[in-house]
Amino acid sequence: MSSAMFDEKDRQQVQAHGLTRDEVDKQIRIFEKGAPYADLDRPCTVGDGIRRIEPEEAKACAADYEKEGAGRFLTKFVPASGAATRMFKALLKISGDYQRIERDVIAKKAAEEGEEYEEVLEFIDNIDKFAFYERLSEAMASDGHDMEALRNTGDFTLIVSYVLDSRGLRYASRPKGQILFHRYPDGARTAFEEHLVEAAEYAADARGNSYLHFTVSPEHESGFTDLLEKKGPSYEKDRNVRFHARFSHQRPSTDTIAVEMDNRPFRDEEGKLLFRPGGHGALLGNLNELDGDIVFIKNIDNVVPDSFKPETIFWKKVLAGYLLRIERDIQKHRSRIRSGDTDKKALGDALQFIEKQLGVLVPEEIQTASPEKTGRYLMERLDRPLRVCGMVPTSGEAGGGPFWVKSPDGSVSIQIVESAQIDPESPLQQEILKQLTHFNPVDIVCSLRNEDGEPYDLSRFVDTSAVFISRKSKDGRELKALEHPGLWNGAMAYWNTVFVEVPLITFNPVKTVNDLLRDTHQG
Repeated sequence: MSSAMFDEKDRQQVQAHGLTRDEVDKQIRIFEKGAPYADLDRPCTVGDGIRRIEPEEAKACAADYEKEGAGRFLTKFVPASGAATRMFKALLKISGDYQRIERDVIAKKAAEEGEEYEEVLEFIDNIDKFAFYERLSEAMASDGHDMEALRNTGDFTLIVSYVLDSRGLRYASRPKGQILFHRYPDGARTAFEEHLVEAAEYAADARGNSYLHFTVSPEHESGFTDLLEKKGPSYEKDRNVRFHARFSHQRPSTDTIAVEMDNRPFRDEEGKLLFRPGGHGALLGNLNELDGDIVFIKNIDNVVPDSFKPETIFWKKVLAGYLLRIERDIQKHRSRIRSGDTDKKALGDALQFIEKQLGVLVPEEIQTASPEKTGRYLMERLDRPLRVCGMVPTSGEAGGGPFWVKSPDGSVSIQIVESAQIDPESPLQQEILKQLTHFNPVDIVCSLRNEDGEPYDLSRFVDTSAVFISRKSKDGRELKALEHPGLWNGAMAYWNTVFVEVPLITFNPVKTVNDLLRDTHQG
């Protein structure tokens, strides 16, 4: 397959996305060849790739960060472009299948078939427990509808419509960050607002400046800026900080072409090529442009109400304090080698450090190499962006986990690997997957500058082969989609990496709207 087969309109569409014909050709060849799977050696476990920090050391790490962190340039980076469509998937399906949504009918179907009917039943039976309940009631009342009266009749048709559609909350088309998550005496907060409050506690400098960066969809940016202007000042006053929030978009040039199941370019009903967002790995460019120093990365939906924040904030400080310790050790080893100290002890200490602390198995050729060659290897291996990643005990959530992974050159290192990167046809690889004890909650603290204060070019540390191919659908037709190396997977494959166990309480994602009924979101 070649883009030479594309006509002039196709080429104009490719160009409009900021892509080139060569790039599209390369993407199609990946579909034809198939994305390579990760070669798992074993799962990371506590004591073998994952560090468990005992209580006294955790307190010391948090104290280190409180002492030193305020003097650094701190930024919180939040991927926030995801739509809330998945949160309301069951409601959308039922409202599409039924002209009327009556509780008795849904309860009967839930008992017979389960699945989305059970989800919808749980939603309508607990609707008054959601933080958006009051806003929903007000929206309906403004149009002359009494929500309580409708609830008493068991007819939820109009209520669900006002949750999803434009005449009400429009939650089916809003991003997750703009959904009201938590209820407080003085009003409800969106997920976006919770990130502001949280950042004030651990990502503010000595002058009270708190820098945040949200990656958002262009069509939703105004909604976020409105929230910031309306709600930000009160949070600043209460917490004695000043927020500096920036927004950026995933570039169209990071989109990828979709193909049919036989790898022919997918065309819509008008005959146009279909391009899809290239996954969260496409956000590496946004992260790179921060020119960041210490950067906290966390997903938009992983927030909790104030009553549960203290432990979450404490562990953010623990991870950041541990990062500062590792950063100092890296600088110490590089300084010794740069000064010409390449005796056996200095090199041995540095080699032991990258194996014990950074999860890198040193190649045999380096272990027996000359001091000069070993010194060059160490200087290069230590001169990389650094990340400390929190890992929670496995809780059955789908997604990535920590593994020891073999590279084509025979080296082995610790990596975050998604289930889609693991060969489903390999009994050995699937057995290793079953042994996984921890899960990646996207709780990452990064150091993005070298010892001279210069920002790294993050594009230099990407495993470009670690792409994903997934099956999606469009207008009822199956297609194959290509995603760039994930932001915390292949995009950070060649960073210096540390995995630290964090408690499960720090991981509270909202994948469906009913997750907001969990204790950790009810407060």
